[in-house]
Amino acid sequence: MLRRVLAAAGRQALVLGTIAVLATVVSAVLRVVGASEISVFIATAVALAALASVVGEATDQLGTRLGPGATGVLQSALGNLPELFISIFALQAGLVVVVQTALIGSILANSLLVLGLAFFVGGLRHGPQRFGTDTTRMTAILIVLSVASLAIPTLATAPGAPDFGHARDLSVIVSVVLLIVFLASIPASIRGTFGPSQPKAAVEAIGWPLRASIIVLAIAGLGAALVSDWFVEALRPAMAGLGLSEEFVGLVIVAIAGNAVENVVGITAAARNQADLAISLILNSSLQVALLLVPALVLISILIGGPGLTLVAPLLLIAALALAAILGALIVFDGESTYLEGLALIGLYVIIAASVWYGPPVPG
Repeated sequence: MLRRVLAAAGRQALVLGTIAVLATVVSAVLRVVGASEISVFIATAVALAALASVVGEATDQLGTRLGPGATGVLQSALGNLPELFISIFALQAGLVVVVQTALIGSILANSLLVLGLAFFVGGLRHGPQRFGTDTTRMTAILIVLSVASLAIPTLATAPGAPDFGHARDLSVIVSVVLLIVFLASIPASIRGTFGPSQPKAAVEAIGWPLRASIIVLAIAGLGAALVSDWFVEALRPAMAGLGLSEEFVGLVIVAIAGNAVENVVGITAAARNQADLAISLILNSSLQVALLLVPALVLISILIGGPGLTLVAPLLLIAALALAAILGALIVFDGESTYLEGLALIGLYVIIAASVWYGPPVPG
């Protein structure tokens, strides 16, 4: 049945779905035969990346039946499902540091690594690329504002600060405010004046049957939830076996794995000389995490109990977030990108990743 549905949805969905199914089956087999946790970790990471691509593709197809604006809303609501599931299961396992650094890492990876790769690839193929839509500028501004909001709890709850000892309370207040801002952006997204932009030709070329879109989205979402549980279960033993710190795993490995295929779309758009589309997709992905996923998980962590997720983060990561947001805004307002700017952004991401490489490894 799944094969027929995917075939109806299109050849690309069939390929992505096949990879997702095979990777999920391999992950299940490895768990049953008692393979090493590192093997299970790698297999589930591949399965999650494939499932995330299927979720994203089905979301795009479903959204276009309601118009390009509604696509942006659905992307915000459903596009981060795999990352949401990973974070929830990790919070239940007590891996708060991994969740927090993974969320920050998602913003940094999009704003520095992926944007840098898009500039680098597009610049090498087409020379300086120009862009400058009002939508992209608004997205960059909101990223700066949302990152500033995330920095306030860290500064306000430091020893000697006014809200010292009230990290969770302040985090809840900030999270509610961020979610209100996100909800307020929905009407503009539906009207098409905000959110990721899509060329009209690309929208018209999409034609999945509605039933296929819904079924694929439901199956991929359930699969992502199942594989996320396996991924988190193998995460701590794999970290111990590889001698990695929670900070590095969250900031780099989990963050990139949760957005791998989605990021390829933005880079591919830049390679096709669609600079506005590429930057819009990449920056909007960062905004979704900062404005929706992070505050939602803070509130969810309270409901599921255990160690709560707060917005209080190490000053190093807060500074890295601020630099990434400001640099992204400056580049967007400049209206032009080059391969050298892309290389500089990639270099900054590598430096930030290296800054957490030497953290204490997880004990076995």
